[in-house]
Parts: sequence; C-alpha cells; structure tokens
Amino acid sequence: MAPVLDMILGAVVVLSALLAAARGAFVPADSYFVLCGTAASATVGGRTFVGDATLPAKVLSAPQSAAANASSGSAANASSGEAALYHYARVFPAPSTYTFAIKRPGRHFVRLHFFPFRYQSGDLAADAKFTVSVQGVALIDRSYTPANGRATVREFSVNVAGGTLAIAFTPTGKVAFVNAIEVLSHPDDLFAGPAQTVSPLGQYTGLSTQALETIHRINMGSPKITPSNDTLWRTWLPDDTSLLNPSLAVHKDVSPKNLQRMAGLASPEAAPDMVYATATELNKKLMDSTISAQFNVTWRFQATPGWAYLLRLHFCDIVSKAANQFAFNVYVGGWSVLSNYEIANKDTFGALAVPLYKDFVLSDTDATGKITVSIGPSTEGNMDPDGLLNGLEILRMVGDTGSGGDPSRSRSKKIIAGIVAGSAVAGVTVVMAVALVVLRVRRRKKPEKKPSSTWAAFSASALGSGSRSRSFGKSNSGGARNNTVTLGQSAAGAGYRFPFAALQEATSGFDEGMVIGVGGFGKVYKGTLRDETRVAVKRGNRRSQQGLNEFRTEIELLSRLRHRHLVSLIGYCDERGEMILVYEYMARGTLRSHLYDSELPPLSWKQRLEASIGAARGLHYLHTGSNKAIIHRDVKSANILLDDSFMAKVADFGLSKTGPELDKTHVSTAVKGSFGYLDPEYFRRQMLTEKSDVYSFGVVLLEVLCARPVIDPTLPPETVNLAEWATKRLKNGELDSIVDQRIAGTIRPESLKKFADTAEKCLAEYGVERPAMGDVLWCLEYALQLQEASPDSSSTLKLPEASPGSSGTDNTQLVPGVASKYQRNQSTASDGTAATMSANLGDLDGMSMRRVFSKMIKSEEGR
Repeated sequence: MAPVLDMILGAVVVLSALLAAARGAFVPADSYFVLCGTAASATVGGRTFVGDATLPAKVLSAPQSAAANASSGSAANASSGEAALYHYARVFPAPSTYTFAIKRPGRHFVRLHFFPFRYQSGDLAADAKFTVSVQGVALIDRSYTPANGRATVREFSVNVAGGTLAIAFTPTGKVAFVNAIEVLSHPDDLFAGPAQTVSPLGQYTGLSTQALETIHRINMGSPKITPSNDTLWRTWLPDDTSLLNPSLAVHKDVSPKNLQRMAGLASPEAAPDMVYATATELNKKLMDSTISAQFNVTWRFQATPGWAYLLRLHFCDIVSKAANQFAFNVYVGGWSVLSNYEIANKDTFGALAVPLYKDFVLSDTDATGKITVSIGPSTEGNMDPDGLLNGLEILRMVGDTGSGGDPSRSRSKKIIAGIVAGSAVAGVTVVMAVALVVLRVRRRKKPEKKPSSTWAAFSASALGSGSRSRSFGKSNSGGARNNTVTLGQSAAGAGYRFPFAALQEATSGFDEGMVIGVGGFGKVYKGTLRDETRVAVKRGNRRSQQGLNEFRTEIELLSRLRHRHLVSLIGYCDERGEMILVYEYMARGTLRSHLYDSELPPLSWKQRLEASIGAARGLHYLHTGSNKAIIHRDVKSANILLDDSFMAKVADFGLSKTGPELDKTHVSTAVKGSFGYLDPEYFRRQMLTEKSDVYSFGVVLLEVLCARPVIDPTLPPETVNLAEWATKRLKNGELDSIVDQRIAGTIRPESLKKFADTAEKCLAEYGVERPAMGDVLWCLEYALQLQEASPDSSSTLKLPEASPGSSGTDNTQLVPGVASKYQRNQSTASDGTAATMSANLGDLDGMSMRRVFSKMIKSEEGR
C-alpha cells in the first residue's frame, strides 16, 4: 500500500508543478515608472524610469508645479544603486494629480519615492508637508513629512475599479513633492483572502478591495532581495535586526531548484524563490545541549498604533528529510495563531519544500506600537522540538479603495464586516448542527446549559473545603449594582471572582501601555481597582490548553495557601471564555531584573541575601506547610518577585504539583519547567520530588551570586550553562572569579563562602545528596548573620551546620548576640566549650534545624 500511496503523491506533485509551470511568468498589464521633475530617464534595478516632463499633459495636472534639482552631492545619501531616482523632484505648491490610464482594472502596486533635499529656491525637508490619496482614499495622511537625510519608499496595493488611476498630492504645509512613482499591476489573487483574524477568532473576507501599505517585508535567513530579483520589483530585507535573541535561531538555506511550486498555493508573485529557499529555524543544537527546549524565537517590528494590519507568514519546509517529522506553534503578540502546525500537511499532500503562506488580520484595537511574531516548539510529545519561518510581510490596512469615503470609517466597517461574514457562516453551520441534534434527542432529557467558552468551565465552589459568598459591590458605568459571586475558599481565604468589566476598567481596557510582563500563559497588566488597590492582572491565552491547566492549578492551589512570602491571589475571572488571575502588585518586579539584563542598579549583597531568604521561606512553606508537600516545579529568578521594600515572594504556581503519598518517594510526571533550572535527575527519570525545587533554587542562588543568565549561548561552549560552569569553578576553588564584580568588594568572605557552599550543595547530582529547603533556609540566614557581624568582634559563638543527616559544627567566628534568635545548647567536638543561644522559640535542644525552621515558618502564617 505504501508504494502505491507514494506513486499517487508523486503524480500529484508532478501534475501540480506542471500546472504551475503552464501558468507562465506573470506579465503586468500596466507598468509605469516615472522620474519626477525632469525630462531625463534612468535605469534602476531592471526598470527604466521616464522623466515626467516627457509625459502627455493629461497625465500630470499640476498647476504651477516646479522641477527641483538636488544640490551637488545631496542625493549621495540615498540608497546605493537607486540614487539616480533622487536627483530630481516634482514640487507642488497647490493640489496636483498624476492620472494613469489603466489597461486592466484590478489590483496595482503604487510606489512613491521620497528624498527631501535642498534645491535652488528652498529646502524640501523644511517646507514639505502633505497628504497623498489614490482613488479618493487618503493613503498618506496626518500631514506627512518624509524623513530628512534618507530615501523613503511608500508602497501600496490598491484595487483600481475603472480605467484610470489618480494619485493626488495635497500640500498641508508650503509644498508637496515626489521624486519617483511606480504603478504596476499585480495578480488580483495576491490579496484575495480570506484571512484569519487574530482576536477575536474569525475570518476576514474583505481583502480583495482593501488598500494595503507595506510596512515590513522580511526574508528570514537572509540575504536582502533587491527589486531586480523579484518578479514584482519588491525589496525583501533580512531579519537580523528584528530578531530579539539571535542566539536562539539559526539560518538555513537550500538551492532554489529544490522548491516544488504547487498550483493554488504560493506563486512566484507571492514571494520569489529565494524567500522560500532560506529560513530562520529554532536552534536545535542549543535545545540538544540544554535540559529543556521550551523557548521561542521572536521577531519585533515597529508599527503605528490604531490601525489594523495584515500579517502574511511564508512557510516552506526545507529542513525535514520526510513529512510529519516536526510541528510547531506560531504566535502573533500574545495570541496563538497556529497550534502544532505542520508545513508538510494536506495542503501540500505531504510533500516537502512546497512554498505556501498564511494570512492573519490583527485588529486596530490589538495592534500596538510593536508587533511581535514568534515560533516555538510543539506541545505534542511525539514531535521533535523545532520550527521555522521563511518570510514575513506586515501591511497596514488603509481603507477600501472602492468606498470613496472616510478611510478610517471604511477600514473599520470592512474589518467588522469581514469578521461578521465569517462569523455568520460559522453561525449558520452551528444552527444547522444544533437543529440536527435537537431532532435526534428531542425525546431525551434536555442537557444542562453551559456557558460558551474556548475551554471547559469548572466550578469555583469546588475549589475549597468550605464556601461562602462574597460581594464585588462596586458600581460600574452602567449604574449601581452588586455582582454577588460564590468562591470556594479554605480557611486561609481566597479573593473575589471579578466581573470582566471591572478588570477592563482597572487596566484601561487592557491597554498595551499597562503590560508589565509576558509569559507562556499570557500578558500581565498593571491595574488599579476602584478602591485604589494596585493589582497585577494576568490575562491568559484562551486558545492554550496548557493555559487552562495553569489557570485551574493556580486558583485551586492559592485558594488553600497564604504566606507572606508567596504572592497572594486576590481573585480571578472566567467570564466570556477568559482566564484571568488577579494578584497583589509587586512594585519592584522580578529578582532577575535586578540582577542582569536591565538598567536597574545592582542589589547590595545584603539585599540579595534577604531576597534569597524570603524565597526560601516561601518554598519551605510549600514543602512543609500542608499534609502533602507542594512542589513548585518552576523555580527561577523570574518567578521571584519583590515588593516596595524588596521583600521577596514566590510567584507563578501554574506548574505546581502535589507531592508524593506517604508511602511513595516521588511523583511520576512529565517533565515541565524552564531550561537551565531543571533538576537533571527529574529530567532523566521523570521522578519529581521536593529536591527538584531545591536544585532549581540552587541555580537561582548562582544567579544571585554571579549576576548572569542561566543559559547564555553567546559565551564559549564551556560557559553557556551557568550551573555547569559555576559548580566547576567552585570545585576548583575559584569562587572569587565568578562573583558579581560590581559588589564583590562589599561581601565578607565568610558570608560569601557560606552562600556559595549552600548553592553547591543544592546542585548535587542526586536528590538524596541535596539539603532540604529548611536546611537551605538555615544556611542563608547564617550567611546573612555573617555578613552583618561586626568585623572587630572577638566573640567565638558558633552556629551549627544545617546539613541533612548531620549535626556537625561550623568554625566561623561570630560576635555576641549574632545567634541569639535561636536557642540551642551545642558542645563543640574540638574543645568541649559550650555556647548558649537564646531565643523566644523555647527549648530546641535536640531538634534538627529543619524542624526549627519548620516551626519558624509556620509561626509566620498568621502574620
């Protein structure tokens, strides 16, 4: 059977290739290349530009227009190879129009070239301010002034309905001007749709008449593609400058001869071969060299807020040896647009190296000043972690060139109409399906009605052992009313079930300017409730199944827990299919941001010790504060937050897991966490214990000590992984070489050594060799006391070493009173002298330090 299928597949591919070849090269029906302000001509990039002074009078309606010649050398800064386009300009002191005869109505590219320069009677950089409209729709508005000192090309795709195309220049300052104009017909199906809307989900069907402006056109994997190498004379720039972290990506390329064009997919006019023969791929070598592969490759682009955008993503599987080898996820901003996507799919009949593209519409309310596109590994366990992108186009949706009305109004109407049209089709389908179901089950009992959502709803009242009603009694803009909600709570208490409208109001409509963080679950917004309470609002990605699991886990877990070193859950919202969590606001942000990769001043050694102690207290409470241990499973510096006074609290419990039963040593579960922090024993054997958190916390301690990322691919191979590099240095006695040099001179040697020894013990290869979190906490408290001890003290009070299964001693010298907060009689083995330590915890003689700190932490719960 397999050979037969292969023969059929081969025949389909060959037939499709023949059909694509039979179509032939595209020949534009209309092609005008105009050099403005001169009678001369110039050949640039395979195009011959003709001076507008030689054109018939009916082409240019420009009362009192002037031809401007650039001063000597002033056009030299224009892009090399195209400088000939910018020696001249047509200057308009009054509204003027170029009118081109159109042989074939339909879609056309309009490219306008601008380069302001000084000329005989003025300076275009100072005098020019204008708008440009085509077919009555303002393509360039808001009093445009071209950038001084460089050439700018504004490219538009417009739909021409009649026999002429009019380009009107209207000065809003002293003059308008243009250096060169291109009018070029292109295939109507290049922008025909439909496209998928990013948020809300739906289809946009209005591309055919929508005017578009090219904002970014990128060839992933380089090189730059010039107009002479594109059938429609477009320019494709490499992606190097838009990659947020180039070390996470690698460039791939094949010979363009390897591509297999298929009819109905991407034609050469969609993108040239070189776009599809190059790609940017996830760095698989980096993934293979680290414990976890959960990272995304992200590109960021500037965009003008308040407009809708068409995003075209170009794909071609040039890396696989066979179909179905890898799938990946694609994200636009915080939304998942392609989940577990396989390029070689039913569209390509499983064939490789087939060019295709996917279109997405980002609405004007969701597009901000920065648009991000990301690719990341699949969430399916049977797929290799991989992903690639070949090309990307971002186009501003200007307006409907067939409407002749207000462009912003037609733009909004068209987008809404497109979404409504797609939704209507879906609605009709749903109605028909419901009708069939009703006919079949009309004699059966009617099922309980459930709210529509993109994820399965769950009962809030089941979250805790007891439940009671709490009111969110704030009035909204629609009038005063109370929204009474019921939330299951433990004795520790949990927060409100917030109305969605209240969180919209608190975050200014989830304004992008309020975003304070972005993670796998979604975006985190700073918010202020009506009672002036500051909150952090984490809005989940509704399309992520993993997000649903994290949402449930956080609510169920934090409704039972309350501790001063755990970030408190204030409430949540599950209206309208949303997954929103509301936390107390931590003003100082993440511990990570205060250690490296930010402009914040470095924390002092004492502040670092206190932050480490606070986080250790929170984790120790998780491990010992309830009948079953709770394993955090994602301990990292980005999940340790600091409040106004720099007190540390542990956050993000979406991956947390209840510990093993009393008769078990571990929990068997799939590996989750962040690469660089994962316990190697857990990774190898999928056996999770509290000691997995201890290992991750040990990596955090190294971050605190060294102030560098846990994985830094830009460093030499032997230093990429912080844990491997630092532990090797520690074993070689090279502690001074790894400590953060910004504060190294302020650290007492005894404190530094105690801290480093603690981190090293946490990073033991096997869990049984690592200390419990209570012992880690004890050692960190000890390191703080050593740091604060007076250097001129002559006291020899000693604190015991809190290592698992050991009651040994530590010979570090301390001053009187340093250990007075603990009460224990300890005889040293060396000289038999005794030091008495007193505290308000009662007689602790004979108790292990783990039990001491367990008692201390539990006593803090009521604070």
